[in-house]
Amino acid sequence: MKNFSRREFIYKSAASIAAVSAMSPLNFLHAKEKPLINEPIGFQSWMVRELIAKDFGGTLKMMSGLGYQTVEMCSPPGYAKHGFGSLQSLKAPEMKKIITDAGLSCTSSHYGFNELKESGQERMDFANELGLTQMVIASFGLPEQASLSDWKKAADEANSLGELAKKNRMQMVFHNHNIEFEKLEGKIIYDELLERLDPELVKMQFQLWVVIAGYKAADYFKKYPGRFISAHLSDWSGKAEEQVTLGKGTIDWKEFFKASKVGGLKNFFVEMDLSTLKESAIYLKSL
Repeated sequence: MKNFSRREFIYKSAASIAAVSAMSPLNFLHAKEKPLINEPIGFQSWMVRELIAKDFGGTLKMMSGLGYQTVEMCSPPGYAKHGFGSLQSLKAPEMKKIITDAGLSCTSSHYGFNELKESGQERMDFANELGLTQMVIASFGLPEQASLSDWKKAADEANSLGELAKKNRMQMVFHNHNIEFEKLEGKIIYDELLERLDPELVKMQFQLWVVIAGYKAADYFKKYPGRFISAHLSDWSGKAEEQVTLGKGTIDWKEFFKASKVGGLKNFFVEMDLSTLKESAIYLKSL
């Protein structure tokens, strides 16, 4: 056996203790995990539309105070009858200043499908001045009796809008509702839209509420990597159509946010009742 000097013994012993300490469970417990969310926490303005109709700037400041960092707007002309009509008199720089003065940013907005087909260039000019990068088709607005070919035709029109958006340095996006997860001719409408829509011209905004119909966002993010850009967040109690604060329902949020990186998401907007917004923001920040 090799003989060690007293100095060598002390040095090697100290190094061994340090190595063991670094591997101890206590240190693992204190190690900071990487956050699941690296993007700003946002909200959809539709949920506070009645407040916006009364006081746009004050409502945004209230939401900023609850912990939100970004807002997804609704087009004032397209949503004039739903609380946004009073904003039509605002020019894009004026609206942008009100948003930034409230401590928020805005990169995305919802639009009516017909609105974009009829006034696409005008809306894109305004969007560029406002600082948007994403324009979301809120719905195709098709009747309940629409055929699968009607949905495919609408998808083709969305691709055309996507081409115009690209020329204007914008990303066109499609937002789903539960109806897209119904079946026509034995096929899920949403799956058919994903096949029809151009992956580059039209990205997807996933509304998580389809969980009540048995569909998980994480599954779609994994199946169609890179096809998504944003999501509307909500949580489900598992009973009827009862919403609950994020983190208190059935959705596995760790699974969701890990899969969202595969899906390509850049924005997350909470879309729930006002009473749940504060606690939902706190929960998201804890992730």
